[in-house]
Amino acid sequence: MTIQPVSHPVTIPDRLNLADVYLDAHVRAGRGERVAIRTASGQLSYAQVNALARRFASVLAELGVAAEQRVIIALPDIPAFAGALFGTLVNGSAVVMVGCHLKAEEIAYFYRYTRARAVVVAREHLPVFAEAAESAPDLRHILVLASDGIELSVVAPAPADEPRAGQAQIRALDPLWAAAPEARDIYDSHRDDPAIWLFSGGTTGRPKAVLQTHAAFYNTTALYAHGVLGIGPDDITLSVPKLYFGYATGSNLLFPFSVGASCVLFPERCTADALFEHIRRHRPTILINVPTMIGHLVNHPEARAQDLSCLRLATSAGEALPVELYERWHELFGIEILDGLGTAEMWHVFISNRPGEVKPGTLGRVVPGFEVEVRDDDGKELPVGEVGWLWVKGRSRAIGYWQDMDKSMRAFRGEWYVSGDMIRRDEDGYIHYCGRGDDMLKVGGKWLAPGEVENCLLTHPAVEECAVVGVTSTTGLTKPHAFVVAKGSSDGLEATLQDYVRDTLEPYKAPRSVTFLDSLPRTHLGKVDRGKLRRQPH
Repeated sequence: MTIQPVSHPVTIPDRLNLADVYLDAHVRAGRGERVAIRTASGQLSYAQVNALARRFASVLAELGVAAEQRVIIALPDIPAFAGALFGTLVNGSAVVMVGCHLKAEEIAYFYRYTRARAVVVAREHLPVFAEAAESAPDLRHILVLASDGIELSVVAPAPADEPRAGQAQIRALDPLWAAAPEARDIYDSHRDDPAIWLFSGGTTGRPKAVLQTHAAFYNTTALYAHGVLGIGPDDITLSVPKLYFGYATGSNLLFPFSVGASCVLFPERCTADALFEHIRRHRPTILINVPTMIGHLVNHPEARAQDLSCLRLATSAGEALPVELYERWHELFGIEILDGLGTAEMWHVFISNRPGEVKPGTLGRVVPGFEVEVRDDDGKELPVGEVGWLWVKGRSRAIGYWQDMDKSMRAFRGEWYVSGDMIRRDEDGYIHYCGRGDDMLKVGGKWLAPGEVENCLLTHPAVEECAVVGVTSTTGLTKPHAFVVAKGSSDGLEATLQDYVRDTLEPYKAPRSVTFLDSLPRTHLGKVDRGKLRRQPH
């Protein structure tokens, strides 16, 4: 089975398992020796990744992990991540991806909330994951990986008296994985079975799981990866976000795997220096990026000396890309950035700029196969130019939120998903991002989009990063406050920046105060944590 050519709507087979479409199909078609994964220490072919997946499924089955039960993957970006993800799907279980650098309290929340039966962790992260398991009654297995998955060491089986953490046994995964049989049939999933649990990218509160189906991934791959990005078998993808983030799961794993292309994986934290080095080493054709890292790259002291000619395009998502950053990037490297918008609830990007048709400062146009409307508080469609709520319809819509029927009923209305984002559509059909609904500010009776003030501040040469939030005063009035990471000294900079915004935009949009920070707080998905900023002293 392969993903069909782009059509609207996409024809999705009734029986569908992502492990079959994105991995096993290449081996059956004679493409097993194509390079699937590239790392600094070696490469894996599709046949090798397929073998990893089949053997991992056998491990899960031998441990009694059943279809539809959850398996948490908390690995860095190494080949074993792909083997575990696809192996979980081969077994018919559901994938839950979390970051590997979480605190014990956060891990314990994910254990209890998902009721996962097994978790896969790297050896260096075992202590905190074991500590968190003491309060996880449903967790049965902590599978500890010592290798990266390129060469699984065949060592003596783990001792019979394996240590326990709560109800879970701690097991060495390498020998189990290396010795497990490959002859494992792919589970016969229905297209509407949950495949991967994603976590909503809100900026406040505990993350909520969004149950996404096999069909959703298949649909968006055809519409966005094939229809907009034009991804092909000779592409090499490289991602700034890590694989546990749905944006990267698609762009740096499923999308290249859908056409027999390859992805670059690296476990270390992503920095501008590391990214430039991976570009030199692997010569990717598609760079999956986010605005924060775009800022780091263009501000790098050796940016002009970098050779990025291998790239045919870059993408950006997660947060709106400021015009200033796009223009500086394009002036330095001459490469288009396709900014776009996606959500966990619709899995991936459904609004995007197109190659050769980029309109800086916008999210682009609706990806064919999806429908987007701008509506008011009562659900009435608004005319061009007016700001309203984002409503989107398409086959990538999630089932709902786990254990939150009230939120599901508010967000999922028939075929539509009603986002908390506010947008407007211009005369050319391009979508402009105005901010999260709970971030929009009513100042002096007028709407203020924090992103507009942030974009203005970013054009000032003294500003590295910034965020603007609304703070309610003791009188009950909401005023904009800015948080800024300065490039140098912040002495005397507050009044300078306030005057700069006042002179560039309308006076009421100037921040009432400017707080300088060493870095902006971020959520588990790397977005600015605006809730934490609102609680900061001003």
